[in-house]
Amino acid sequence: MKKYLLLFVIAIFVMSCSKKVEIKGKIAGSSPLERIEFVEASGVATLPLTNIGLDKDGNFTGTFEAPKDGMYLMNYAGKSNLIFLKGGQNINISANSATFPNEFTLTGDGKADNEFYQACQKYLMTYGQTIDMQGLSSGSEDAFLKGIKKIEADLNKNVEENVKKFNPGKEVIEWKKNDVNTAILNVMAGYEMSKKQNSGNPSFKVSKAFTDYENKLQEDKEKMVASSPFFRQYLLTKISGDFQKFAEAKAKGKTEISTSELFNDYLKTKKDLSQTTKDYLLAFVIAQSDMHLGTPAKASAKIADIIEKDIKDSGVKEDLKKMQFAVNGVKIGDVAPDVKLTKQDGSTFKLSDNGGKPTVVMFYASWNPYIAEGTVPVVKEVVNFYKSKMNFVFVNLDDTKDQFAKTGKAMFGGVAGTNVYGEGGLNSDAAKKFGIYGFKLPCFVVIDKTGKIASRPYMNLGEQELVTILDKQTGLSAPMAAPQAQQQMLTPEQMQQMQEMAAQQQQQPAQTK
Repeated sequence: MKKYLLLFVIAIFVMSCSKKVEIKGKIAGSSPLERIEFVEASGVATLPLTNIGLDKDGNFTGTFEAPKDGMYLMNYAGKSNLIFLKGGQNINISANSATFPNEFTLTGDGKADNEFYQACQKYLMTYGQTIDMQGLSSGSEDAFLKGIKKIEADLNKNVEENVKKFNPGKEVIEWKKNDVNTAILNVMAGYEMSKKQNSGNPSFKVSKAFTDYENKLQEDKEKMVASSPFFRQYLLTKISGDFQKFAEAKAKGKTEISTSELFNDYLKTKKDLSQTTKDYLLAFVIAQSDMHLGTPAKASAKIADIIEKDIKDSGVKEDLKKMQFAVNGVKIGDVAPDVKLTKQDGSTFKLSDNGGKPTVVMFYASWNPYIAEGTVPVVKEVVNFYKSKMNFVFVNLDDTKDQFAKTGKAMFGGVAGTNVYGEGGLNSDAAKKFGIYGFKLPCFVVIDKTGKIASRPYMNLGEQELVTILDKQTGLSAPMAAPQAQQQMLTPEQMQQMQEMAAQQQQQPAQTK
């Protein structure tokens, strides 16, 4: 029997207005290949708001629009941590690459907020080691409630102590109190599910005292569901069993129905849920279950229809559309965007200049760990095979034109194609109009000879589906031995070599054509 599972993640509360945030700092022991990203932690579309490069000394600076005041995910070198930010702030960060982002020093605006948050988290880690959660969960309901109420009281006491010590803003205090409540609620939901399974009684219910305590922790339910994905996780856990039964019955005999479609139909039967709650829960399921690279066009069209018709909140709808564009790129059949690009000699270039032949557009950056060993050799072989019938345009998205001048020639010198630069890198006109983010690099898009988009975005030039498109556009037939590229991370030795090369390039004058 097919199972339809709701996928959960823990995310964080945010609130308020949209303003610029300026970030700068230094990470000792880093390399120019490493990047820092900031993501709105509670957003529906968890897309990077900025992707900041570091210079050879570990210095970095960047500015981005913060959709709300609240928690943001800070990604660095495959690790993540949370930071509380408000619009209009100037943030200074100093750290060591060996321990960042788990450990860092923040000065400037936001110092008190983040010292408060870090102190609360440090206490939580220590306090959690003293709790016998297995013993608590295996006991009677009365004992469980007594224990869980003590945990809530202890955590809130620590919050109040840190408020007095650091004097943070009211927003981060409210976030932390909601964080405590939602954490307790998720533990309670897990306890209830466990007791129900162990009882063997499908009609098992917890006591009124249990539900009264749950209701106390979520008195402002509308605000919590709109601001805390962790609370949305709790709600999804509570309804997961009911949804499972609904999905199994609804999907019986159907072969092409997505989790998002089923969950949307299920929510229409839930008269006890507000429209706000439905919007956020449906958005979560869509984003986690059915919105990813490789989703068939037919399924994507159905998801787009659900977003347009059934999501009522304008902010949620906008975020989902941004995420779908990031995943699917420009719609197949639409005219390719007119984007500003620059050749190595400084002259301007337009994708429409390649009219008369189909074109493969490759977006890349020298700092991407997949590019040198995993992708460039395959690109050269593919270009050599199709170049008589097809144009190739290599769009560099490095941070500066100088870096483009150095890396473009090194990677694609002698390759039949046009090497161009998107001014501003990931903030360029080209990246925005094609929906390119750091996690999508390298990225390949096919444009037909009339200038229309002929493929979805691909991150693997050797993917058979893409090879089939190239054959169709050119009239050629790639041999069975055509390379099947696999994106593989570089070995530590290869990464070190690239880091040293990049560091040397930072110190050398730019080489232009």
